[in-house]
Amino acid sequence: MTHQAQPRPAVSRRSPGLAGRARVPGDKSISHRSFMLGGLASGETRISGLLEGEDVMRTGDAMKAMGASIRKQGGEWIIRGTGNGALLEPQAPLDFGNAGTGSRLTIGLVGAYDMKTTFIGDASLSKRPMGRVLDPLRQMGVQVLKAAEGDRMPITLRGPKSTAPIAYRVPMASAQVKSAVLFAGLNTPGVTTVIEPVMTRDHTEKMLAGFGAEIEVETDREGVRHIRLQGQGKLTGRTIVVPGDPSSAAFPIVAALIVPGSDIVVENVLMNPTRTGLVTTLLEMGASIEFLNGRDAGGEDVADLRIRHSELRGVTVPAERAPSMIDEYPVLAVAAAFAEGETLMHGLDELRVKESDRLAAVARGLEANGVDCTEGKDTLAVRGRPGGKGLGGGTVETHLDHRIAMAFLVMGLAAEKPITIDDANMIATSFPEFMGLMQGLGAQIE
Repeated sequence: MTHQAQPRPAVSRRSPGLAGRARVPGDKSISHRSFMLGGLASGETRISGLLEGEDVMRTGDAMKAMGASIRKQGGEWIIRGTGNGALLEPQAPLDFGNAGTGSRLTIGLVGAYDMKTTFIGDASLSKRPMGRVLDPLRQMGVQVLKAAEGDRMPITLRGPKSTAPIAYRVPMASAQVKSAVLFAGLNTPGVTTVIEPVMTRDHTEKMLAGFGAEIEVETDREGVRHIRLQGQGKLTGRTIVVPGDPSSAAFPIVAALIVPGSDIVVENVLMNPTRTGLVTTLLEMGASIEFLNGRDAGGEDVADLRIRHSELRGVTVPAERAPSMIDEYPVLAVAAAFAEGETLMHGLDELRVKESDRLAAVARGLEANGVDCTEGKDTLAVRGRPGGKGLGGGTVETHLDHRIAMAFLVMGLAAEKPITIDDANMIATSFPEFMGLMQGLGAQIE
């Protein structure tokens, strides 16, 4: 497995203007859910544009271990699902590697089954908190037979004969917790309700409806969302075209903004409003981002983005924007390093429980490369140097975190001195084509 391979350092250097067109891999969130719902639905599901990174493949392997048929034919993935309520008990532990989304959502899905299931992961995933999804499952009657200290992996679950429907108010802005409860509700009699005070990415709700689940979403006068799912309904296979992942598109977008002379187009990017916080922030900073060919793809908004080098200025990013750009803060911090003035980001506490303590990892990486920044408990202030004068020359510890690795390779493209990352292996978990795509635009990365 890549995350256990010998570390493979990588270096990026100041590059000439980036140019050309690029298409990023399929959206990671939608890809995970496509394998899960396709593996659960009756009949055939066909998926094109799927992200074939390690994380998503682990989710596919888990669904196969529980009875789904999944195969690739040409550019399409073809799935014959088990039918809702008909997953089989896996014969071995489900190994999710580094996949936080896949593991948390699958924990929800299988928790509602009267069977024993064990979940394991790599060293990074084994440090990540799973209590946030186990707590509501316990309320539904799921037993946690074994768990490492702090409700961490390895975890063994035993579902009850019949799970109890609950109304669960999500205590933090987390699409993973919301989705885990809804997936558990699929095999639960009655109505499972998730109350979401702060809206997070809504792919689960949209895709459940697309597969035929009885689901309704109401927003009350206070803006709180009430999501109700009727359990034990029939799910039917469908055709899915996965749009490009905005979290992956973030890297070529920021690279083009900070490298002088750049003018690129990133095609087929998901523009779901719950995922566009980074683009909104970059536009506020003065970014030249043009939306071309806006269209609907399977119920999701998609567009091609034209990005040109821009003189950026610091802004304050409000805490309420965090759910719509939680994975993009590392590369936003890189953009801020080249902006005029200070960029202050609020509401970053969720970054502390990602693949690494992402907030600390970003701050240390910036400091190692000459950026003036201040790390708070849930804030980051970055004081930029337009033109990148004096920046670079350091080595960044990635902590097995793919987004830290890619963000600092982007930074090296506009810094005065090269930037080295200690390991590029884990980039394959979410964006296996990253190196080739960036090099194709003219980036000096090796």
